[in-house]
Amino acid sequence: MTTSSNRRDSALALLKQLEKEAPEKVTNNLDSFDHEAVELILGFAFTDVLSRPGIDLRLREMLTVAMLASMGTAQGQLDFHMRAALNTGVTREEIVEIIYQVAVYAGVPAAMNAISSARKAFITT
Repeated sequence: MTTSSNRRDSALALLKQLEKEAPEKVTNNLDSFDHEAVELILGFAFTDVLSRPGIDLRLREMLTVAMLASMGTAQGQLDFHMRAALNTGVTREEIVEIIYQVAVYAGVPAAMNAISSARKAFITT
């Protein structure tokens, strides 16, 4: 069972800005887990936080790439947000610089994982 709400619709619209095919993939995954997952998880992340006016989506994606790369434990999310960053206007050169910054502050292994994600994103976008 899927439900529709303004919060869900808003989250999916923002997700579509990041990657055109993402809403269908994500809703299929989350709806099969629980009918409230999109509302709760994406509603919080995309509607409540990413849609805030304080900084633009391009900068948010740069920050997201840096944080996910630094974590080193969310490779699938990093892969997605590398593509999303490119889709919001972040340049390859900026991603390279973000990864160098990750190497300094989060370590070389985290940077190596980020390089793998970046290389995949550079090929697909």
